[in-house]
Amino acid sequence: MKIDNIDVDSAIASVKNLLEKERDLSPSLKAALEVLLVLVALLLNRTTLNSKNSRKPPSTDPNRDKSSKKGSSNRKPGGQKGRIGTTLQQVDDPDAVKELKVDRRSLPKGRRYQEDGYETRQVIDIDIL
Repeated sequence: MKIDNIDVDSAIASVKNLLEKERDLSPSLKAALEVLLVLVALLLNRTTLNSKNSRKPPSTDPNRDKSSKKGSSNRKPGGQKGRIGTTLQQVDDPDAVKELKVDRRSLPKGRRYQEDGYETRQVIDIDIL
């Protein structure tokens, strides 16, 4: 495997060959270096995993390609030129007003709740003939 144009597998293999040829190293130092080489190999194998060659889902893969699959178009966003958009305005005197009561016993304990005004919404029913 290569990382930043460095062939990691050949570098680890050459270090192992040098360890085998070196006669003056103590057995404990040799064993410690071999353990470190194994750890380096394991960590490098783990960092080269991505969502395509492991069970990792693409949403948790930090190295995935985040480009849009749709591609970009040359169109400008928005409606057609010359069209004037309108929004329905609220009626001054609605047919029915519905007030929603809140059961304060169902609210989480420990907080002080106070009235914060109201929110108005309007529903328009259309009769289809």
